[in-house]
Amino acid sequence: MTVGQERLTRRMARGVEFLGSQVAIMCGAMSWVSERNLVAAMSNAGGFGLIACGAMTPELLDAEIAGTKALTDKPFGVNLITMHPQLFDLIEVCNRHQVSHIVLAGGLPPAGSLDAIKANGAKLICFAPALSLAKKLVRSGVDALVAEGMEAGGHIGPVSTSVLAQEILPDIASQVPVFVAGGIGRGEAIAGYLDMGAAGVQLGTRFVCATESIAHPNFKKAFIRGSARDAVASVQIDPRLPVIPVRALKNASTELFTAKQREVAQALDEGKLAMMEAQLQIEHYWAGALRRAVIDGDVENGSLMAGQSVGMVTKEEPLVDILATLMAEAAQALEKRAA
Repeated sequence: MTVGQERLTRRMARGVEFLGSQVAIMCGAMSWVSERNLVAAMSNAGGFGLIACGAMTPELLDAEIAGTKALTDKPFGVNLITMHPQLFDLIEVCNRHQVSHIVLAGGLPPAGSLDAIKANGAKLICFAPALSLAKKLVRSGVDALVAEGMEAGGHIGPVSTSVLAQEILPDIASQVPVFVAGGIGRGEAIAGYLDMGAAGVQLGTRFVCATESIAHPNFKKAFIRGSARDAVASVQIDPRLPVIPVRALKNASTELFTAKQREVAQALDEGKLAMMEAQLQIEHYWAGALRRAVIDGDVENGSLMAGQSVGMVTKEEPLVDILATLMAEAAQALEKRAA
């Protein structure tokens, strides 16, 4: 083992112990992409896969977890969205399957959800887009945090990864494991965040073009062609409809989303919709738009959710090779620092 590999192993030890994987690299939950094939491949390759539950019903999630278990005996987790109307039923499905790690995304965990998850011994991971929120989550009893910056794909917060890591790690890393995410495409960046105190990292965009990913060839082609500046955040058109911005590759559907927001805002105006229902409609819009791109290959009218690291995705390759490259780059970076 080289000096760099030894340092990398030591720095990842806490994350590895927490996840139960060989390396402390999580594959972010991407709707329609992070399903049984990619999740199992990630865990089998030594990383940690996460099923993206998204808008799934409890029955669909049940089948997805069972399908993943049939493909891997390694640990994996499930990502649930806090505003899902059947959140507690989904937690129950995870408990039944004895899922070891549950990630709650999209805001503070609703009352009772934390206890429901931890009652079965599962570890709870939450997103922290700000230090104040990180502190609140740690106080409430979450087991680990993902500090995800705005360079990430999909739903994003307002602060960049580099700033968020500097804010959160010095304060929080001693209390719970913190995984840094957003815009990470190479091992040198992984080494940097581990050096700052991160227990590990989470990447999504980098794994979309894995051979094992079921994403449509058109979707993968768009990623291979895309550059960092093509991955832009959606614009909120009505302050009364607080839409979490979504980062995706520019295409015709960028305009469609603006139209959808207008339609929902008007329904709010006319009293035809309650706020929660309005936000759910936006969520469902994204689920449908994503499916059109990822599954059907309609890259013009579908949503191409991608992080700014998309420019570092240059070819389709097996997941085990992507992980090996990232680990080699990280070890080399740590080796140079030891010199």
